[in-house]
Amino acid sequence: MAIKVGTCSWTDPTLLRSGWYPPEAESAEQRLAHYASRFPLVEIDSTYYALPSGRNAVLWAERTPPGFTFNVKAFSLMTGHGAAPSKLPPILRDSLPEKVAGGERNLYLKDLPLEAQRWIWQAFDDALQPLATAGKLGAILMQLPPWFRISRENKRYLEQCRALLPERPLAVEFRSRSWLEGGNAAETLGLLADHNLTYVCVDEPQGFPSSVPPITATTTPQLAVVRFHGRNRDAWEARGISAAERFRYLYNAAELGEWVPRIEDLAGKAEETHVLFNNCYSDYGVRNAAELASQLELAGIT
Repeated sequence: MAIKVGTCSWTDPTLLRSGWYPPEAESAEQRLAHYASRFPLVEIDSTYYALPSGRNAVLWAERTPPGFTFNVKAFSLMTGHGAAPSKLPPILRDSLPEKVAGGERNLYLKDLPLEAQRWIWQAFDDALQPLATAGKLGAILMQLPPWFRISRENKRYLEQCRALLPERPLAVEFRSRSWLEGGNAAETLGLLADHNLTYVCVDEPQGFPSSVPPITATTTPQLAVVRFHGRNRDAWEARGISAAERFRYLYNAAELGEWVPRIEDLAGKAEETHVLFNNCYSDYGVRNAAELASQLELAGIT
């Protein structure tokens, strides 16, 4: 069983202020090197807010040891979220009508010409090639918005995602419970399996429209993924707060222990299992990642 544990960020400002990094880790290069000496896996979050650059991918690969893995969050437009025009690369922004490119409202993929839509997917894929060449590219996380409910149109979109990135491991995380309600669960998991899309298992607050039940399932033989979002019910759907505040939750040993047999079961069905902590407030994520790794009796994680 190959299980890799890590966090969904190594650069969150609250983590930098927590004292987890040693004083001598002052630069981005030193912080990544320190993180990679403690964990074998991390998720890149910045690629959700802006398209990645090939230069950054080269640096990420160079600054980490052999066997280290980066999961990469898909750019917002690729998953049905909006993005400010200023977040688009100049080459793309300059090709859009002035009233679109210069507007203040968020743009969505459907607002762009088909050629521009294809360009975004290709640019994202091209930028990650240095990580793939180095053997350090894990999964691309397709974290879908709460309004992406189960429907024929949205099922077709998942199929299109696979067609647009045919060679990359894609991991799909739903944030609408409609996909897993009642009889929809079997259909949804079957759809993912049919298109070689990895289902992302989650631990998160329950009882909200955006709550997905903590179902554990493998839909691809290559990879299983689990993401821990914390259980902060008061902040889960709150508006006007930072991501760090939304996911501000420190799991206790018993809560982590609930997942040990489930993760081991997933690992028995997939070649590799990625477990990621998104409770990236202060040092909560790194602490919980190390604690769970200890419970799983994984070597080399401190």
